[in-house]
Amino acid sequence: MAAIHGACIGGGFELALACHWRIASDDVATQIGFPETSLGTIPGWGGTVRLPRLIGAKPALEHILRAALLNGVAACKAGMIDDVVATADLRDKAKAAAHELPRRGQNPPSIPPVRVPGLFKQMRAEMQSKSSDRLPALQAAIDAVDRTLERPMAEALEIEARLFGEVAAGIVCKNLIRVFFLREAAKRRTLDGWFEGDAPTTASRSEAHARPSKKLQSHRTSIRRIGVVGAGVMGSGLTQWLAAHGFEVTWRDVEQQIVDTGMSVVRRRFDAAVKRGRLTAGEANSALRRISTTTTWDGFGSCGLVIEAIVENLAAKQALFAEMTGIVSRDTILASNTSALPLEEITARVAKPERAVGLHFFNPVSRMPLVELVIGRHTSREHAEQALAVVKALEKAPVICRSSPGFLVTRVLFFYLNEAVRLREQGLSTRQIDGAMREFGWPMGPLRLIDEVGVDVTDFIFRELEHYFAPRFTRNNACGRLVSAKLLGRKNGTDQGFYSYDGGNETVNDLAEPLLVSLPAAENDSGVVPQDTRAIVEWLMRVMVAEAERCLAEGVVRSADEVDFALLSGAGFPAFRGGLLHWARSGAKID
Repeated sequence: MAAIHGACIGGGFELALACHWRIASDDVATQIGFPETSLGTIPGWGGTVRLPRLIGAKPALEHILRAALLNGVAACKAGMIDDVVATADLRDKAKAAAHELPRRGQNPPSIPPVRVPGLFKQMRAEMQSKSSDRLPALQAAIDAVDRTLERPMAEALEIEARLFGEVAAGIVCKNLIRVFFLREAAKRRTLDGWFEGDAPTTASRSEAHARPSKKLQSHRTSIRRIGVVGAGVMGSGLTQWLAAHGFEVTWRDVEQQIVDTGMSVVRRRFDAAVKRGRLTAGEANSALRRISTTTTWDGFGSCGLVIEAIVENLAAKQALFAEMTGIVSRDTILASNTSALPLEEITARVAKPERAVGLHFFNPVSRMPLVELVIGRHTSREHAEQALAVVKALEKAPVICRSSPGFLVTRVLFFYLNEAVRLREQGLSTRQIDGAMREFGWPMGPLRLIDEVGVDVTDFIFRELEHYFAPRFTRNNACGRLVSAKLLGRKNGTDQGFYSYDGGNETVNDLAEPLLVSLPAAENDSGVVPQDTRAIVEWLMRVMVAEAERCLAEGVVRSADEVDFALLSGAGFPAFRGGLLHWARSGAKID
């Protein structure tokens, strides 16, 4: 009898599967399943053999391939465990069942191995279309179930072990495990080494294998009420996420209609969370009650932190921060969600600028794990520590950045996006550019990503980067022409950008095509115009790597591992390659 409480995943669940029966607690901490394929490997202690014989080949493979973790109730419903009980009753009921079930002569549950015609062929095709050859563990998991389903147990376990060894020794598995440790290191991130007087740290040491810091910061924070200024896309996302994590939120915009629209968005998001089982209806209602809205500054005097999420305009942000200075407490932390503007410029008129930080959340807030915590020239460690505690309380993964234009992710990503548009201006097709980068492993091509961000927003950031980095950065002209033609991309609801999205169909936009070609063809170092997939990838990734190395050299961030983690989590760099600088410094292989 396996009594399960807390995390029972991977090898732990395989041990439970080797038992006759399984009973789990209904505690929220209980998680059951196989995460192995997300790490580039497969269950290797009998998981691909025993789970199909317990619940059937198809549902077992679906669980293994999705790498999903289930709570006790869901795992019981799926047949992966036999019962779920209250945490307080787990030990007694497990003991009682261990005595009673054998006495009654009840056999452990099992399903005779039944081969569903065409199942494995269909699943291989589905995985191939989703992952190409980038995730060999998915195909290995299918092979393991296919080849062991009707074999004797000992022989089946031997086959599984061989397949496990093959994928575990591969580069994709090593890279994905590296990414896992980068994510774990982010949870332990501290401000050590960022402030004058800090003891020297081992910033150059690989975070992928670092031990927890002795100065591990608590996720607890004394801040209970947070102000949010701006009820647009980011303001709505921030407000919903803050309230869901127990913070009282005072939410402001200048017009009641804007605030009301924002609250409608927040309610819909909470409704969706309830439908997905992420929250109970009671929890969602409690979170909504923690939000108070206003078009004035009522309630901001009691906020321990205020996050600005208004339009990305320097003059507007400067005016807002100057106004807030006279309203909030002198100890209130003032944070900007800016993605590109230097903190010192935004807070030029702020009294006590040592309390100002950047908190760059990524859109959508509920799905993007990364937050860039930006430290300005005047930021104090005390206020930065409080901001970091809030980030961790929100279950976000921080990267610490020195204030500079674009910080890390925006700067590196938009240098890459700008160069992609310049290639389009030089005559390469939209499909050619985006297809090459998808083939490399990006979830979407750069021109498609611009549509998602918004062509107008992208063009604004290009202008800002040109202001700060000219002549090294020369913005393209195509995005400005698209904005003038009202082809603003998908984010703005126009359904027209580099692509057309009419009727839900994604096609290259014929209206945009005449506006895109304007430059003579460029040549790379070898004198050859980048035309094929490899040349396009090399051209664009070289731009990205060079800018990331500059950020590291300038001290925007402190380690290559932090660069890698930020671009994996905030920009979508393909995880199977292990991280941007890791990939570049390991030979920059494209295949």
